[in-house]
Amino acid sequence: MDRLSNTVRPYAWGSTTAIPELLGTAPTGEPQAELWMGAHPGAPSRLTRPGAGTRAERPLTEVIAADPERELGTETLRRFGPRLPFLLKLLAADAPLSLQVHPDPAQARRGYADEERRGVPVDAPHRTYKDAGHKPELICALTPFEGLCGFRRPTEAAALMAALGVDSLKPYVDLLGAHPEEAALREVLTAVLSAGPEDMAGTVAEAAEAAERLAGAHAPYARIARHYPGDPGVIAAMLLNHVRLQPGEAMYLGAGVPHAYLGGLGVEIMANSDNVLRCGLTPKHVDIPELLDVVRFEAGEPAILRPEASPFGEELYETPAAEFRLSRHVLPPGGASADLTVSAPQILLCTAGGPRAGELTLAPGESVFVPADEPVEVSGTGTLFRATVAV
Repeated sequence: MDRLSNTVRPYAWGSTTAIPELLGTAPTGEPQAELWMGAHPGAPSRLTRPGAGTRAERPLTEVIAADPERELGTETLRRFGPRLPFLLKLLAADAPLSLQVHPDPAQARRGYADEERRGVPVDAPHRTYKDAGHKPELICALTPFEGLCGFRRPTEAAALMAALGVDSLKPYVDLLGAHPEEAALREVLTAVLSAGPEDMAGTVAEAAEAAERLAGAHAPYARIARHYPGDPGVIAAMLLNHVRLQPGEAMYLGAGVPHAYLGGLGVEIMANSDNVLRCGLTPKHVDIPELLDVVRFEAGEPAILRPEASPFGEELYETPAAEFRLSRHVLPPGGASADLTVSAPQILLCTAGGPRAGELTLAPGESVFVPADEPVEVSGTGTLFRATVAV
């Protein structure tokens, strides 16, 4: 196995302190939003592996490309091709991320092929599909974590909006009560995203002022509006469930589910795709027709995942995703070691203590890459997250 060197992504919404505190390093004053662990071409992890007569650090992408069957295992290679199918992150949000949704596999293939056929450059700001893959995600809280996930019942969204007492919201309130759930949510989201920018800016300003005054259940939307004044996503956010995760709890985000992270530190794992359709809270392109085709207008309570314990000390976050499998090992003082050998690639991430993976001792924020079928035993004291493939 190999210790990884990983890249921090300095997105504007990132916390300046959360990741440095976990790593035990001094803050730089700049936002440190995500620490990437994996083989995404945009910021692949690096490791020291002999090659070309040297022991210099090499990108994990290059190591996998040199011998995909050895690194990934036969089954992972057969199912997903010569690439690591997941990306693991530490995510530290100090401001809301964009309101977004991800396509299912068929939608991703269709959308990517269409834009390729039309010659839309992959790096064009109006490009919607960056690749042909879907992007299921799982976020597990390390600190109290706040987000939005899935649609509220239309009656609940109507009550939240009506309490603001903003005249320009009344048409949305009426629509939410006048149709069956799916049609009501579709009509209101469409109306919000299609409204004139000047009119919507006024509505958002009035709604934000009322939310500041009322606080309570309205407080998250006042805070969102402070970061994104005039953005239609502020009103769209009121259609979604507000979720608070406690440390150790997780939230799975499948295809078509609108969501946004609002604040906190967590471990995130996702299929290795860049396909995001934005609904708001962003200056980036919003493809309204494609978005409305991808969103699943289904209301209900979001499912909060808690890890399922096994007799061997592994706590698994069960999801339907084939590209990834996330679990946690909490190693108590004097506890027994655990054999984590598996016929799939793994990344082990330490989030507390100083556990050992094989001969390597890991500090919080450090991680290792373990090739498929490579023997690995963990021991010592601390918390390890294990990212692998569901084979």
